[in-house]
Amino acid sequence: MTAVDINFYAVIVSAVIIFLLGGLWYSPFLFAKPWVKLIGKSDDELKEEAKASKFVIAFLQAVITSYILSIFISWANASTLIGGAWTGFMCWFGFAGVTSFIHNLFAGRHFKLWLIDSGHTLVSFVSAGIILALWK
Repeated sequence: MTAVDINFYAVIVSAVIIFLLGGLWYSPFLFAKPWVKLIGKSDDELKEEAKASKFVIAFLQAVITSYILSIFISWANASTLIGGAWTGFMCWFGFAGVTSFIHNLFAGRHFKLWLIDSGHTLVSFVSAGIILALWK
C-alpha cells in the first residue's frame, strides 16, 4: 500500500467547512423550504428532532469524509485547485452521487430531494478536495 501524506490541520479545517456548509445549505437562505416540504415534515417537527447528538455525528461524518478524501488526494497527487476539485468530484460521483441516487430511486423519493441532498455532498467534496489539495 502506498504511503499517504495527511495534513491533519487541513482535515479539520475542511471538516469545519463541510459542517458549516451543511448549516448554510439547509438554512432558509438556500434550500430549507423546499427540503422541508420534500421530506414531509413541519418546521416544528424538525425543531423537536434537533438534538445536539445529531450535530456531533454530522461533524464526525465531516471529519471522516475529509480524512478519507485526503487519502485519495494524496494517491492522486493532487496539489492544485483543479486537481483537488476534480478528485473531490470523482469521489462524489463514483461513491456518493450514484449510490444516493439509487437509494432515492428505490425509496421513491422525489428527484428534487436527491438534488438538494446530493448537491450538498457534491459541494462539500469539491470544497474539501480543494482545501486538502492546496494545503498539503
